[in-house]
Amino acid sequence: MAFFGGNAGAQAGPSAAAANANNQGDLSKDIELTAPPEDSVSDISFSSQSEHLAVASWDKKVRIYEISATGSSVGKAVYEHEGPVLSVVWSKDGSKVLSGGADKAARMFDLQSGTSTQVAVHDQPIRAVRFIQPPNAAEMLVTGSWDKTLKYWDLRQQAPAAVLQLQERVYTLDVAQSLMVVGLAEKQIEIVNLANPTAVFKTIPSPLKWQTRVVSCFPDASGFAVGSIEGRCAIQYVDDKQSSANFSFKCHRETPAGSPNVNVFSVNAISFHPTYGTFSTAGSDGTFHFWDKDAKHRLKGYPSVHGTIPATAFNRNGSIFAYAVSYDWSKGHQSNSPGYPIKVMLHPIKDDEAKPKPAVKKR
Repeated sequence: MAFFGGNAGAQAGPSAAAANANNQGDLSKDIELTAPPEDSVSDISFSSQSEHLAVASWDKKVRIYEISATGSSVGKAVYEHEGPVLSVVWSKDGSKVLSGGADKAARMFDLQSGTSTQVAVHDQPIRAVRFIQPPNAAEMLVTGSWDKTLKYWDLRQQAPAAVLQLQERVYTLDVAQSLMVVGLAEKQIEIVNLANPTAVFKTIPSPLKWQTRVVSCFPDASGFAVGSIEGRCAIQYVDDKQSSANFSFKCHRETPAGSPNVNVFSVNAISFHPTYGTFSTAGSDGTFHFWDKDAKHRLKGYPSVHGTIPATAFNRNGSIFAYAVSYDWSKGHQSNSPGYPIKVMLHPIKDDEAKPKPAVKKR
């Protein structure tokens, strides 16, 4: 708990250098994705059925890549929106890619036919798309928008199957099993039980003081993580009986040498490992870290990639961690430049990086 409460990477005592060395991850084996987008990356998503990666970009395109066993990649398909693409996700069977964007539309790309079609529309940009599987019902697409609505879509029909009115604009959303968590403007969080998807199960204020940047559900659907613009992450359980296990911690902060000031960066992405249940955070400081929420411990920290990280994802078995490096506008337009890196990197995962450490028995 004490470590989670401090700055990521900061430790005290004579063994600090050794401890940091043991927790320092290696980026030397990371492989760059071929033919990356031409503008900032907004979202990335791995298929749950194959080694394919979808990458959404502000250049209005979604690119689909096939990843080989050696980590090399080849572009397989590309399709376009009429505005920047803000979110992308795969269907459960891996046959389709869905995306939503600033053009207020969601599009579906069918890998077999190689064609894309518009399948959803909102009054304002679509900020997030996910697939859901309500109990005893067919798989559906859910789209969250700045028009303060969630819409549920049966892709066999043109009109939404249902619309859920929200208190504020959708900034982020995630789904795991029957749990859907929606992060809204004004630090509101809506929790939806997909057994009853047309009603909000619970509304809570964010446990963090500043604007919500990302929410990510635990794989077991018992709770979720929240990241804010102020370099903090919160672990939150849905059941009030587990509220004593809720906590938050500082991350993605740095103290320049010789300065009393702390630089604070946005937490842009949180991804859970599909096997171990550990998770990553990535931020505007250009670093990512792996954490164990149950042990309240950082597993690994990584050096700066020399560019902000706007999106991350684990592949289906957790052997690859993908992270995008491109400008996230966190410092305004004046910090953007033609030479700013735009790339997606593939980091091979070793067990000691993301696997929880065995509990130490106290004598």
